[in-house]
Amino acid sequence: MNLNEKIGQMSQVRHFADMNSDDDIATKFIGSVIHTQGPNPGKDALGWQNRFKTLQEKALSTRLGIPLLFGVDAVHGQNTFQGATIFPHNIGLGATQNTTLVKEAAQITALEVQATGFNWTFSPCVAIPFNEKWGRVYEAFSENTALTTKMTKASIEGFQGNLKDSLTVMATAKHFIGDGATDFGVEGGNTSLSMKEVAEKLLPPYKAAVKAKVGAVMVSFNSLKGKSMHAHNVLVNDTLKKSLGFDGIVISDWKGYSRFGKNDIINAGVDMVMAVEGDLDVFQNGLKDAVINNSVSMDRINDAVKRILRQKFRLGLFKNPYPTPSLISKIGSLNHRNKAKQAVRESLVLLKNNNNTLPIHKNLKKIVVVGEHANNTGLQSGGWTMFWQGTGENYKGATTILEGIKNNTIADVIYDKEATENHFDADIAIIVVGETPYAEMFGDITDGKGDRKLTLSKKHQKYIAKYTEKGVKTIVILISGRPLVTTKQINSSDAFIAAWLPGSEGDGVAEVLFGDYDFKGKLPHSWPKSVEDFNGKYGVNFWDKSKKPLFDFGFGLTYKNN
Repeated sequence: MNLNEKIGQMSQVRHFADMNSDDDIATKFIGSVIHTQGPNPGKDALGWQNRFKTLQEKALSTRLGIPLLFGVDAVHGQNTFQGATIFPHNIGLGATQNTTLVKEAAQITALEVQATGFNWTFSPCVAIPFNEKWGRVYEAFSENTALTTKMTKASIEGFQGNLKDSLTVMATAKHFIGDGATDFGVEGGNTSLSMKEVAEKLLPPYKAAVKAKVGAVMVSFNSLKGKSMHAHNVLVNDTLKKSLGFDGIVISDWKGYSRFGKNDIINAGVDMVMAVEGDLDVFQNGLKDAVINNSVSMDRINDAVKRILRQKFRLGLFKNPYPTPSLISKIGSLNHRNKAKQAVRESLVLLKNNNNTLPIHKNLKKIVVVGEHANNTGLQSGGWTMFWQGTGENYKGATTILEGIKNNTIADVIYDKEATENHFDADIAIIVVGETPYAEMFGDITDGKGDRKLTLSKKHQKYIAKYTEKGVKTIVILISGRPLVTTKQINSSDAFIAAWLPGSEGDGVAEVLFGDYDFKGKLPHSWPKSVEDFNGKYGVNFWDKSKKPLFDFGFGLTYKNN
């Protein structure tokens, strides 16, 4: 391989941008293509496959015929495709504590990812969140290192399986390292933990990932004691690659080359660069000059390319480079949705159930359901659903919580979307409240800035107060990507459920409400008591004994144990 071909393999671009034309795949020897926020590859799954097949043909037309890797952020199902099965976000899967279920969810996601033309997913996120203010808490399994480590192993085994099998994809452990442990929960901020704390609290999931032969690791936006993780030679080269023995691809995060020191990140161990939004020529020309000027060694380039080609061989792409049309019929299948519904049921955490308010009798006369989250699959699914920042609209093939309630009772179910009506004669009120979708820094909670708070919005607080103050038996369902300060609402309600971000199968919530299944979920995070708990760098965590949570990590009631 010549230098241009090698640097090309280290380049990743979007299928709809970053190139002058599709011919750039061949002339610039591109190694990988991603699908992110932007135009879809096609109108349906076959259209997506055909688009990627066209690009693959360009890659295979080159002198060496090296196939492309196609990557996507499939973080809770193939969440970029209308009609796919969308699982609860990782925080919900963490609440299940069920490694078998997590592995099965990853297997289903892998199949639906392959069915839409991809062979690589940028998941799982194996962060350990230290502060609920961080906007990506829901992408991580738990604040608990041991639980996260178990879930990481299960997820990677589910995604990858036998990599040459058309039903599996390459997984990515992210974001290395300290992304969830930044001071004050700032996305991409500074992590001030000591190396000893990093090794004890944050590194174990990566050890498990490497042991499970994860194909890729994505470096993080954050810095560690002021040193950018993208350019952190000690942790990337020395720790991840040498000490842990990781032999896969280290990939940058978005625009990592131009944002974090350019060739410094290559010397620190980054093998493939997301060369997006104007970075492609900057990266390729800059790295070529660095090699010519001996500021980046040819050995470092060769190591990077070797790692990339190794994964392409492991995936069997040189023999089978194209997607499989026969998989398309599996997208959103009943079996897949039933597994996602199981995940929803097992993720629900019952925090309060006074006087056996739950389960609800199916033969009640009147039930009032309140809240826009009750009848909106976009709101119940959170960020990274159809779009990067999620959606406030219903999407194809999903079931709302309200629909599930109606399907599980003979009662007259009234939907009072914004609590503007007075249904105080109802036997029970089900109030569904929560956060609106967000991803990354748009979900950060910063004091005095933005609309996001550690508490429910005043509007949603009024939904609850309207019915509790009238003495109507009230069940609150919280849809959120993190624990919120809801002490007052928990105290005033008869039953309170943390439902996290359940995804496409909202009827799984109803099946537990009406007693077809018992609660199984346990808190993957300590539950805060007050906003004062967040005055320091970190929130309420099981390892921080100076703050007493309202509910401890691992808490969760059942019908058998109220």
